[in-house]
Amino acid sequence: MVKTCLLPISILFGLFFSSCGGPQDGTYSFEILSTNDLHGTFFDSTYVGKRIKKSLYAVKWTVDSVRTAAGREHVILLDGGDILQGDNAAYYFNYVDTLSPHVFPRMAAYLGYDAVTVGNHDIETGHSVYDRVAKELNAEGIPFLAGNAFRTDNGKTYFPGWKLIKRKGIRILVLGYTNPNVKNWLAENLWSGMTFQSLLPLVQQDVDRLRARLKPHLVIVSVHSGTGEGDGKSLENQGMDLYRTLRGVDFLFCAHDHQPVVFRSDTLCLINAGSHCRFVGHGAICLTFRRGEVLERRLKAGLIPVDDARIDTTMAAKFHADYRAVRTFTTTPVGELKTELRTRDAYAGMCDYINLIHSLSLSCAPARLSIAAPLTYDGTVKPGTVLYNDLFTIYPFENQLYVVEMTGSEVKRYLEISYEDWIRTYPNPEGRILKIQPYTNRMTGRKGWSFVNRSYNFDSVGGLVYTVDVTKPFGERVRIASLAGGKPFFPEANYPVAMTSYRASGGGGLLKKAGVDTDKIEERVLVAYPEIRDLLYDYIKARGAIDHREIGDTTKIGRWSFEPASIAEPALEKDLKLLFGDY
Repeated sequence: MVKTCLLPISILFGLFFSSCGGPQDGTYSFEILSTNDLHGTFFDSTYVGKRIKKSLYAVKWTVDSVRTAAGREHVILLDGGDILQGDNAAYYFNYVDTLSPHVFPRMAAYLGYDAVTVGNHDIETGHSVYDRVAKELNAEGIPFLAGNAFRTDNGKTYFPGWKLIKRKGIRILVLGYTNPNVKNWLAENLWSGMTFQSLLPLVQQDVDRLRARLKPHLVIVSVHSGTGEGDGKSLENQGMDLYRTLRGVDFLFCAHDHQPVVFRSDTLCLINAGSHCRFVGHGAICLTFRRGEVLERRLKAGLIPVDDARIDTTMAAKFHADYRAVRTFTTTPVGELKTELRTRDAYAGMCDYINLIHSLSLSCAPARLSIAAPLTYDGTVKPGTVLYNDLFTIYPFENQLYVVEMTGSEVKRYLEISYEDWIRTYPNPEGRILKIQPYTNRMTGRKGWSFVNRSYNFDSVGGLVYTVDVTKPFGERVRIASLAGGKPFFPEANYPVAMTSYRASGGGGLLKKAGVDTDKIEERVLVAYPEIRDLLYDYIKARGAIDHREIGDTTKIGRWSFEPASIAEPALEKDLKLLFGDY
């Protein structure tokens, strides 16, 4: 039976086991600590204002507390990937200052990481970034692990697949794997020369092969894969599938889904530390040897909360010049914003936030239509001077803009599929329109509401005039009246549609459901533009000021709404209050 094991903080910091000089008769202990899904949270500042956030500075303090209690040689520190995307600091050292050594390998060396796993968002940065980071990590003795990313030219792994660590005569084997679903999210040029295998049965095969060859006493597997349901149906989230089937492994560290959780059996612990330095995953093992063999192994697992007020001040001073360079760049003025942008407004209909993305996309020839979704769950940019920092709220990902050819009937099916994830048919017993559900935070016990599906897949289409009837079932909700400006829309016609590279590569699965073969998307790509955040920067700089009238020009971006308004508007307002409180 699977059990959740959360250790009291007093136990976490108090664990200490004595050890001898090697695997002779006696007892040896090790603490395995993990971070994952850092998403660039290297520094403790938000760059604008004085707000402090959790960061690697606080992680260093937490890790050193365990090292002080257990002894440095008894601690293994790992990271589960998705490091190089999501924050100003990562962006700056990825694409702006490409001559200085990248900040993350330097920080990883300072923290004393033993190994780091490649995440899908690390691959998203492109060869020039992750190849450079892998080289700099390797120079520090830290492998960038991805044992399921194979080269297409010779069949070998593109990244190292494992590392053998020797401590006190104990052989500790660490295997690392990236998310096997990479090709369904990212444009092929980002992962050219590679192919990615499912973690099942590959991880077990590697464990068996390396155990026979290296004779490790302790085996750790780190996967950039979500915990999942364990039903074998999700290539993206195979953690629980591995937990239920792996043999010969002591600790399984998961990542990707940002869900802090711990499961423990007598022989294997699964640990997912969540994301953004909120927790440090913690596994503890006590090995008893007799006559050179492991007679007994006792496992414990938990999560250590990271306190953002407790940081390594020496580390902060050491990397302050790097922080200052990032802050200077990302607080550079870009232009003026004359209307407030709120991503939460996108769930109820047209809003200035999505209108801006549609306007930007439709300005990129030959786009006639635009597909866009709210990519920040609940972000706000106030009117006033727009800083480069604000662009990370408006567009947080390093996606490119593609213009892809689709038929009118494919666009119509696509919209039906998008709104099916987004809304439910009204009336219904719950009296709701948005597909939301109550949830309880597994760590804090806090209750709230969340979307059933991922809101970054709630796409609307710019360049069309259409309505979404909330009283109709799937397949009958969307009624397209015309193109923006009044010209007729034809199901059989071909239209150039602007969308993210993530979407065009199959991200979210919407295109495939609409009948578009994303494995052959290159046959439909008319133009591939640079990263959308760069396009947004140029768009605002060229105009100087952005106002509601310009980005809301319905002759260019079209218009859409939930109908009938008398039903949709009050029901949506109630749903949004459940999600966000005072809406």
